[in-house]
Amino acid sequence: MTRHVLLVGHPGRPQALDVAAELVHGLTANGIEVVGQTDELGAFGVLGEAGVTGLDKPRPDGAELAVVLGGDGTLLRGAEIVRESGVPLLGINLGHVGFLAEAERDDIHHTVRKIVDRGWTVEERETLEVEASLAGESLWTNWALNEASVEKAARERMLEVTLEIDGRPLSTWGCDGVVMSTPTGSTAYAFSAGGPIVWPGVAAILVVPISAHALFARPLVLSHDVHIAIDLRDTTDAQAVLWCDGRRSFDLPCGARIEVRRSDQPVRLARLTDAPFTDRLVAKFDLSVSGWRGARRGQR
Repeated sequence: MTRHVLLVGHPGRPQALDVAAELVHGLTANGIEVVGQTDELGAFGVLGEAGVTGLDKPRPDGAELAVVLGGDGTLLRGAEIVRESGVPLLGINLGHVGFLAEAERDDIHHTVRKIVDRGWTVEERETLEVEASLAGESLWTNWALNEASVEKAARERMLEVTLEIDGRPLSTWGCDGVVMSTPTGSTAYAFSAGGPIVWPGVAAILVVPISAHALFARPLVLSHDVHIAIDLRDTTDAQAVLWCDGRRSFDLPCGARIEVRRSDQPVRLARLTDAPFTDRLVAKFDLSVSGWRGARRGQR
C-alpha cells in the first residue's frame, strides 16, 4: 500500500519554498506520496511533480502523518484539519518561537529520514470544548488546543464578568478579558497575560484574568475535569468577543454565558525525540542555564 503524507504550510514565508522542495523531494524519492491543497502546493512550487497530488481542500483521509511548515499559527490551522481524524501533526518551525513544532528548517534531511523510517512517537494534547449561550439557548460551539478567551471588543469599555467553577461562583471582575488555557497553551496567550507555564503532562486547565480590577485576580490552575463558566453581566453595554486559539471568533451579546470543559478529543502531535519539556523551554525562550553543573550523585 502506498504511503502518503499530508502537507500543510505557509507559502507566504520565503524560507518555506526551499524547505518544502527538500521535504517533498526527500519523501517522494522514498516512495511516499505527498498530498495537499492545490493552491498551497502550487505556491510551494511542487505541484505537478511525481508523487505529489493536489486537492481542492486538505483532507487527512488515509494519511499517516500531517507535516506542517510554519509557525504555531500554521500548526493550529493544521490541528483544525486533522483533529477529528486522529492523524498526528509534525511541525517544522519556520516562525520565531514555534513551541508546538518538533523540527527546525535547518534539519530537513534528518526529518525526512525519521518520516521514512516511521521514527516518531505520538503525544496526545488535551483540548477544550467551548460553548456560548444566552438565556439557555446555544449560540456557538467550538474547540481550542491552546486557549479560549473572552475579550472586550472596544478599548474604552471594560467587561464585567463572573467566574463560575463547577456550578459555584468564585469571583466577579471588571477586566479586559479572561483566558482559559490548556497546558499546551500555557506558553502562548495565557503566558503573555501573566499565567504560569504548565508542563504538558499535567492534567489541568488555567484561568488567567486580563488586567482585572479586583483584589482576587490571580491566575488559577484547576483540575482538567472542572466545568468553567463565564457570565457576562447584562448591566453594561460593553461588547465582547469569544476567541478559540486566536483563529475562530464569535461576537457575544450582553448577558451571554461561556462554558468551557475538557474535550474527549485530543490533538495528536508527532515527536521525533524524547527531549524533556525543560530542554524545549530553554531552547525556545533562549533561557540562560550558565553555572549548571548537573545533578550531584544521589540527587537524580
